[in-house]
Amino acid sequence: MKNFILLFLVIAFLTSFIPRETTNTWIRINLLGYKPTNTKVAVWCSKDTSALKNFELVDASTNKIVLTENAGKAFGSYGPFAQTYRLNFSSFKKAGKYYLQAGSVKSPEFKIADDVYNGAADFCLRYMRQQRSGFNPFLKDSCHTHDGYTMYGPMPDSTHINVSGGWHDASDYLQYSATSSNATYHLLAAYRDFPNIFKDGYAANGLLGSDGIADVLDEAKWGLDWLIKMNPRDDWMFNQLADDRDHHGMRIPKEDSFYGKGYERPVYFCTGEPQGLGKYKNKATGTASTAGKFAGAFALGSVLFNGIDKSYADSLHHKSIAAYAFGLKKPGACQTAPNLAPYFYEEDNWTDDMELAAISLFTITNNTSYEQAAFDYAQQEKITPWLGADTAKHYQWYPFINIGHYELAKNLKSTQEKQIISYYKEGIKRVWNKAKQNAFYRGVPFIWCSNNLTTSFAIQCYWYRKLSGDNSFIELEQACFDWLFGCNPWGTSMVYGLPSWGDTPTDPHSAFTHIGHYPIDGGLVDGPVYGSIYNNLLGIELHEPDEYTEFQSNVAVYHDDYGDYSTNEPTMDGTASLIYLLAVKEATK
Repeated sequence: MKNFILLFLVIAFLTSFIPRETTNTWIRINLLGYKPTNTKVAVWCSKDTSALKNFELVDASTNKIVLTENAGKAFGSYGPFAQTYRLNFSSFKKAGKYYLQAGSVKSPEFKIADDVYNGAADFCLRYMRQQRSGFNPFLKDSCHTHDGYTMYGPMPDSTHINVSGGWHDASDYLQYSATSSNATYHLLAAYRDFPNIFKDGYAANGLLGSDGIADVLDEAKWGLDWLIKMNPRDDWMFNQLADDRDHHGMRIPKEDSFYGKGYERPVYFCTGEPQGLGKYKNKATGTASTAGKFAGAFALGSVLFNGIDKSYADSLHHKSIAAYAFGLKKPGACQTAPNLAPYFYEEDNWTDDMELAAISLFTITNNTSYEQAAFDYAQQEKITPWLGADTAKHYQWYPFINIGHYELAKNLKSTQEKQIISYYKEGIKRVWNKAKQNAFYRGVPFIWCSNNLTTSFAIQCYWYRKLSGDNSFIELEQACFDWLFGCNPWGTSMVYGLPSWGDTPTDPHSAFTHIGHYPIDGGLVDGPVYGSIYNNLLGIELHEPDEYTEFQSNVAVYHDDYGDYSTNEPTMDGTASLIYLLAVKEATK
């Protein structure tokens, strides 16, 4: 026995010096898998310029080839790769576990099955619960319970107001009305459009236990409750809680004592004018962008809670009308307020928010003047400006999708309906004109939060397809979804822990993971940025060797490293949008 152990150790010692097999070619797939009847495409990418003629789909249980296909046209170089191909195996529909191979190169194994996306939307709700402020069910503890003291309001500065609750925006603990109302709307819409896919495993406070209400609706109500606090009177609306003084260091959320007034944090009133208590100020022009988002969320909430809590629904009904009126008083965009650094959410558009607000009010009042107002707002921003653009300022065109177009088109008839739908189509075509030039069908710019843009664009493609019946862009829509789950140059999913068997972020820019060593299940990270953006950001320092070094390029970089706040920080609003998209994918046959 001793001789056997000695022989084993000698063999292990000798083989440790055998170089690992290296490759300059990879096959990127959607790590979550594919539905049998849906578009199924992988991307073959290589560091050299060799041509590819064929590829095979192989049954992973038997290693038998079940499909051989022509590789199609070469797409040429992209990012770090000298040659790329799209491997389309959509014709194969049999459920099972498979891998793709082209020559000696194999993809990771993946499933083809009707249930590949089941439970994914609920999984991402874990991150939303973890982001809760006030009582945090993940930590089973409370934080930020003293919020906050007012600034810029009609009341004396430093007046206390109870605005504890809501969600932390990202890995920092700032809270914004714009992102929170957009997230709330997506959660509400996910339940409205796909009620049967969400389970009831958690109570309203986020702890385990059924309460008779779908978890996604519980989470949406958590958002609504905070928005109500941020809009406590018809003539009072607040835009932001805390500011970038938050960024002095990573910490698990608790009470913050560095804002100068005990444990309270500043809460900024919506004035529609530039704000900033420190060196830097924003460029706000009005209140309509924030007020429109409030009104849309309140209106949809009033519909969905009408049969659950009539008094609550009636309150939301009133508040939606009042919020819309608040926006009418000061047309323009209400930006977030900086303090110590020049970074803030530079939202410039607002008619899309008022369009959503107006059509939402039409649905709850049947007052046709609201419908006409929505149509008029739609003419002022037909196409969301980032679509087809190469760059934009941070959150300049937010939300990244014009939700109002979808809600409006559903209520219109004939010529006007087709007109609104055509705006979605034109925006998609602008992205498609860029995307069709590369194998990843990538036409979304690599700006901060590129994954959020990708998610929103995929939803726009779905909404266009649903409204028009036109499937022309279905492969582009799927490519955006595939990108988020591994069919990208780095071969990694952009969602923490999803899928559990795949390459996903493990070292995100998050205090929960870095300090607490807690998983942040379901969190969608910001995503890749242009090399030029990454190289000019302040304060970024990688703390571990970059496992994706060979896949970085001037086109885009992504790092699974907590030191990279530009590409690997999870966001609450991006995750909420992804929950809607995952609900689409689970529900679609």
